[in-house]
Amino acid sequence: MNILGINAYHGNASAAIVCDGQLIAAVEEERFNRVKYAAGFPAAAIRYCLTEAGITLADVHHVAVPRNPYARLGTKLFYAMKMPSFARERAKVLAKFTGIPEALAAAFDVDPKSLAAKFHRIEHHQAHLASSFFVSPFERAALLSADGLGDFASTMWGVGTGNQMRIEGSIAFPHSLGLFYSAVTQYLGFLKFGDEYKVMGLAAYGQPDHMEALRDIVHFDKRGGENGFKLELKYFTHHRSGPEMSWADADKTPTLGRMFSEEMAKKMGPARNPDEPLDARHHNLAASLQARLEEVYLGMLKKLAQSTGLKAVCLAGGVAFNCVANGKIFDETPFEQVYVHPAAGDAGLAVGAAYYVWHQILRKPRSFVMENAYWGPGYSREQVRRAIDANGLAQNGFSVVELPEPELPRRTAQIISEGKILGWFQGRAEWGPRALGNRSIVADPRRPEMKEILNRRIKHREIFRPFAPSILAEEAGNYFEKSHPSPFMTLAYAVRPEMRDKIPAPTHIDGTGRLQTVTRDANPRYHALISAFRDLTGVPVVLNTSFNDNEPIVCRPEEALDCFRRTQMDALVLGDFLITKS
Repeated sequence: MNILGINAYHGNASAAIVCDGQLIAAVEEERFNRVKYAAGFPAAAIRYCLTEAGITLADVHHVAVPRNPYARLGTKLFYAMKMPSFARERAKVLAKFTGIPEALAAAFDVDPKSLAAKFHRIEHHQAHLASSFFVSPFERAALLSADGLGDFASTMWGVGTGNQMRIEGSIAFPHSLGLFYSAVTQYLGFLKFGDEYKVMGLAAYGQPDHMEALRDIVHFDKRGGENGFKLELKYFTHHRSGPEMSWADADKTPTLGRMFSEEMAKKMGPARNPDEPLDARHHNLAASLQARLEEVYLGMLKKLAQSTGLKAVCLAGGVAFNCVANGKIFDETPFEQVYVHPAAGDAGLAVGAAYYVWHQILRKPRSFVMENAYWGPGYSREQVRRAIDANGLAQNGFSVVELPEPELPRRTAQIISEGKILGWFQGRAEWGPRALGNRSIVADPRRPEMKEILNRRIKHREIFRPFAPSILAEEAGNYFEKSHPSPFMTLAYAVRPEMRDKIPAPTHIDGTGRLQTVTRDANPRYHALISAFRDLTGVPVVLNTSFNDNEPIVCRPEEALDCFRRTQMDALVLGDFLITKS
């Protein structure tokens, strides 16, 4: 039984293939077309998934699409009458969704009538919940999905037991934690799609001194309803004109129209121009935004824990990428176990929709746990060697040596310990937006100046954004105040005070780190590298950032070589090959 999941005509277009209940492959379209957050139809991602599974389109039995046009139909019709221009734009996107069988057939140059697969429309947030629970290690767990908007809902919660989910509640448009965070992100002058994570990093530099204003902008508890929250809509525009989103084009990064109204500026002062320098006021506004999100998000989780009596929770949706809030779940709620899907945003819908069909619809038993995130393309030694030869490295003053397994991590650890910056390209690409040791840039965490060096020489990004520590899982409790596994870099913990001077580079200004716990089972070669660095320096941590420079994370060896050559990286490990610059 082969099930193809497709997230199309939405940000982070992606595909996944599940065969007999086992995930075989999952990847975002951006890794192939090199367009950040690419939307459109993920033809290349689908082709990769089928190739990895060793099947053709004719072998696919079910196609799962995380969009249900009939969900909340009454609400949609109501707002269609209020916002006719928005309704027309949504109708165009809906037309593309209804044409997915034709788009799929066109991508493989076959007659649409020849497709034998059964097509399923899965509601957006149910696919989010399925993406986390059905691949988690929990037999029973509370479930929460929160994001901007999907099928006219922003939030959904319930309980998962075995191979079934029970939905217990949801919050519909126009109320949305994701849109709230996005609107204030725009107000702070960060206008690009996906900039919310920048504001999360900026928040650590300020004090939450605008809480009264933000509590008036988003209500919780009595003013927010029994189970959720409500926006004070006069501060927003999306309920009047609709959220202006561009999802259709695969060759363009999605865009969002302005989402905050003039009332927000009246409430909190003038909005920041993107070219305006950041000052203390902006830092404090970011800190206030983060604090209010945590009050509501963690408050909902408290209620969910109380209503279900469960100790495990599965999280998905864009809000679940807020690693700072996630790291506080253990202290602020009764939950003792947390699982966050590595592609918690809309890319993860492809996996969620496929597993929803396998379990919720077909009622098949669970047999798969997503313990690692390496579901993208991988490349053989021969493919890597050809890419190196075609790049002409040896003829241009580069040293290229192939090293056996025991020597490779030792040589690499030595390079890092000398303060050099290393590209690390191994195995299959990561699923989701985080580099987790297969498409990473790695550096020495002991050097306070390393953050500035990386930004100046390679990453060219805002200085306030933190880098991440990858730590041996068995050492996490020695360096961080929490030791609950964080294999997908979705939790931020406080670094123990006595350890902050040992790993200053990936320790954020507030004393936290968005850590990745690395196990030998999940990634033996990356674990070996960190172990070798520990043996050399006494520190079981490396600084880890994504292998890219203002572009999607590199996928192919050729892209890794290109990034290596056009930036000031010192060395590159490409499979078994160590490449150094003179």
